[in-house]
Amino acid sequence: MYKVLTFNNIAQAGLQGLPRKRYEVAPDITDPDAIVLRSYNMHDMDIPISVVAIGRAGAGVNNIPIEKLNKRGIPVFNAPGANANAVKEIVIAGLLLAARNIYRAWRYAQELQDTDDNLDKTIEANKKQFVGFELLGRTLGVVGLGAVGIEVANAALMLGMKVIGFDPNVTVRNAWKLSSGVEQTETLEQLFKKSDVVSMHVPLVKDTSELVNRDRLALMRKGGVLINFSRSGIVDNEAVLESLDSNYLHAYVCDFPTEDLILHPQVIALPHLGASTMEAEENCVSMIVENLKEYLENGNIRNSVNFPETILPRVAGTWRITISNTNVPNMVGQISTCLAKRGLNIKDLLNKSLGAIAYTVIDLDEPISNKTLGILQRIDGILALRNLGKSLS
Repeated sequence: MYKVLTFNNIAQAGLQGLPRKRYEVAPDITDPDAIVLRSYNMHDMDIPISVVAIGRAGAGVNNIPIEKLNKRGIPVFNAPGANANAVKEIVIAGLLLAARNIYRAWRYAQELQDTDDNLDKTIEANKKQFVGFELLGRTLGVVGLGAVGIEVANAALMLGMKVIGFDPNVTVRNAWKLSSGVEQTETLEQLFKKSDVVSMHVPLVKDTSELVNRDRLALMRKGGVLINFSRSGIVDNEAVLESLDSNYLHAYVCDFPTEDLILHPQVIALPHLGASTMEAEENCVSMIVENLKEYLENGNIRNSVNFPETILPRVAGTWRITISNTNVPNMVGQISTCLAKRGLNIKDLLNKSLGAIAYTVIDLDEPISNKTLGILQRIDGILALRNLGKSLS
């Protein structure tokens, strides 16, 4: 029986993928094997020693102490692309709100005090201040061509926009999904120079902190729109407000309200609604559940932010162990030698690495003893070792 601890309001429909015959799932479990969460902050949490995996029902993992978990050999899974359609739709909605000044116009109409007899005259006299622009023929720059960025780029093309993208690390898998009509630029500076609208779709890491700054905003075409449904820290809010006050930037649409942003009439700040749809929440949990289940039962890794993708089909009649270790030379050699000295034959083996972490899946012809597991565990550099037992198929 595997035990899964949940934080936040996790979509129950997604959790149905964990069969109750093999899984106990609840928000008050002790000694859990895995944790599933959304935005719960784990940085100050004492993570139980029993935990072997973390599942984030979303894409960003800023609320999870990755480095601490690396030292314990614990993979962190996320759900890239599961909420892509939801975020794409709200980005397009934000683009339309800004281009046509819909929010300002709506607020103006709500505050009208005239009676019906004078209402039409008042509206006709003042509506010119809300004149916007059409998207057709305008250029959208998409920074980050991951699951969401690709969806946004392809949707904008369908609206008749010209689309350019920037992502030096775009994967082959994502590149195949990107419409051939999207032009890719060599630098961020080129993208900002060519864009009427820039939409940000990158994670918040050291290299992306305040990626949008004064210099890059100054490169945009006058009257442009900045859209950020990724993370607050990738945009320098002070620089944005200065650009808005000078009437250079037309509008800023984001999902991260601050006191200064809320007060500015040309800012549309939403309360972190990017992935807040029933469908997106269920999709994220379903993806996490499948990946956690595959890891807990078979040791296979897919969609982990800190471990390499490692998929080794199980062979009937074999016993599986998995090993997480620091990515240094001769670790596989030491492990293989240890097994061979104890008469254990390796039927199949897969070793992958990602940065400072290496991960090995080994299928043996016979079960491994606790004594041998203890000897393996004492090899310098071993972070975590799991005995998954005999293949059931």
